[in-house]
Amino acid sequence: MPARLLSSLDAARIQWYHFKAIIVAGMGLFTDAYDLFCIAPVMKMISHVYYHGDSINTAVLSTSYAIALLGTATGQLVFGYLGDRVGRRRVYGLCLVIMIISSFGCGFSVCTTRRSCVIVSLGFFRFILGLGIGGDYPLSATIMSEFANKRTRGAFIAAVFSMQGLGILVSSAVTMAVCVAFKRGGGGGSEAEEVPSEADVAWRLILMIGALPAALTFYWRMLMPETARYTALVENNIVQAAKDMERVMSISDISDETTTEPPPPPPPLPPSYTLFSLRFLRLHGRDLFAASVNWFLVDVVFYTSNLLLSQIFSHYSDKPSSSTVENVYDAAFEVAELGAIIAACSTIPGYWFTVYFIDKIGRVKIQIMGFFFMAVVYLVAGIPYTWYWSKHEQTKKGFMVLYGLVFFFSNFGPNTTTFIIPAELFPARFRSTCHGISGAAGKLGAIVGTVGFLWATKKAEDGDDTKVYPDVNRMRAAFLILGGVCIAGIFVTYFFTKETMGRSLEENEHEQERVNDDQSEDETQNVDRHSSASTLLQTQ
Repeated sequence: MPARLLSSLDAARIQWYHFKAIIVAGMGLFTDAYDLFCIAPVMKMISHVYYHGDSINTAVLSTSYAIALLGTATGQLVFGYLGDRVGRRRVYGLCLVIMIISSFGCGFSVCTTRRSCVIVSLGFFRFILGLGIGGDYPLSATIMSEFANKRTRGAFIAAVFSMQGLGILVSSAVTMAVCVAFKRGGGGGSEAEEVPSEADVAWRLILMIGALPAALTFYWRMLMPETARYTALVENNIVQAAKDMERVMSISDISDETTTEPPPPPPPLPPSYTLFSLRFLRLHGRDLFAASVNWFLVDVVFYTSNLLLSQIFSHYSDKPSSSTVENVYDAAFEVAELGAIIAACSTIPGYWFTVYFIDKIGRVKIQIMGFFFMAVVYLVAGIPYTWYWSKHEQTKKGFMVLYGLVFFFSNFGPNTTTFIIPAELFPARFRSTCHGISGAAGKLGAIVGTVGFLWATKKAEDGDDTKVYPDVNRMRAAFLILGGVCIAGIFVTYFFTKETMGRSLEENEHEQERVNDDQSEDETQNVDRHSSASTLLQTQ
């Protein structure tokens, strides 16, 4: 019966519930992206409201970026573990509730006059928000992988993750709309004027709007049944798993076979071993290493690239830098506008290229290709940067298009595949936990990239250590370092990452166990041969 149930899921035709699951799970990633990427324009507004237009201190700025990422890493570890122990569905709703409450909490950050109080309370709620966001990563990927059939599983998981691109775009659009509305309603202030009090409401409103998609998703998420694979393989309740699937999907094979003929004897349970036991490390340690390291490397590049983007745009654009824009709303609008352009032209197309090709080309090839072309872009940009790109005005548009390719190949590449692969490699009882571990490693990479970039580009001049600037030599060094990180990703992917395309989730685990058992049997036979040879020599 378990084999029939799982094979029915793997062979199930594409139907409405698959798309419903993509939307329900994807809205969590939509909310995640909105909340994580709206902080850049919000911090611009806060710098005008509470710092009188001056740049925020580097320590405060780096902490504001890192705090949500740290919460996300913690949430991935905690809720990933709970997803395997309590169940995907039960923990899934809790993550959403945390995101809703903390999004409103960010908007209601206490104090309106003392900036230290505002920053501390905002940081607290951003950390709590990160916990909910972090939990959503392993659970969304695991739930979608366990519902999908094996032919289109990669496309379904990629479609869930692609909602991040839409979340980034909507985050930018909401920020621009709020800025325009408040500017028309009450002006924006300037360096010669006091910043209007309404600006303190504007950034809070932007943050609170992030709770709406999560709230709309909650009802539908609670109607989702537990995944059949978790119920059958972890809870060992095969009858309930079959009922849950028949309730939401059309899988006639299960009911037909269970009613017309007696069920075959259940397959033997797999050997029992715990997480991080010697047997687990022998079977899955290499996969966990590859998934974690690749996610770490791509997030170093991805989050650093987002910070570099504003510096490059300020340097190459004909528009004035936001540091010199007098109006508080114009400063935030400029940052949001740039995010919207990149999302529409590079980020979203990259996601959907992956959706289309992931089950045709394969995960490993797409990941290597993405790392390769990102490395090429960074090296082409970095090697001649000091004597070509930074000297010739006529090349600035070409340089910005070239840099935009980083975001395309990041998403048509490792940024998406690192989300997919951990949801396919590991056994059901460890799947959510291992995905959470891999994702947490990625968020640590994001912290390294974000905080490292902010401090590496800090300009100390006349005692002022608050300005971040695109110094030519430092930009060149950043490009070359990021290119080297991408090259490292190519090697880790090629030597350590296994292809999962077209294989059932259970085939990966059983293959590893067969390989391990064969190796153990060969070692035993070798020992027996040596022992026999030794005995023969002694008798002679």
